[in-house]
Amino acid sequence: MAATANGSPSALSGYRIMWLVVMFDLPVGTKKQRKAASSFRFKLLDLGFEMTQFSVYLRFCAGKEQAAVYERKIEKAMPSAGKVHVLAITDKQYENIRTYRGRNREQSPKNPEQYALF
Repeated sequence: MAATANGSPSALSGYRIMWLVVMFDLPVGTKKQRKAASSFRFKLLDLGFEMTQFSVYLRFCAGKEQAAVYERKIEKAMPSAGKVHVLAITDKQYENIRTYRGRNREQSPKNPEQYALF
């Protein structure tokens, strides 16, 4: 783990940087439910999440504190029905992700450009 001169973990440590994964299964049987589900997805996009699959969204966070702020925003945006999971993982854990399209393995995802801003 990278450390600063005083021995504390640096801000860019792969153990400090977090990824928030939002997975959900929302009802869409009625027009009202479809609207609520769409509103939730649009809110995730407005918060800077990217869609990795239709009901799975991902966002890079500088640390646990920032991840907690986004978790609270997600909680406020949740529809009244359905199931939503929010998973926080470190950048070190995320670098082990394996992605396949069909039977072909894709390159591991690279950190977003905003990584350099922190």
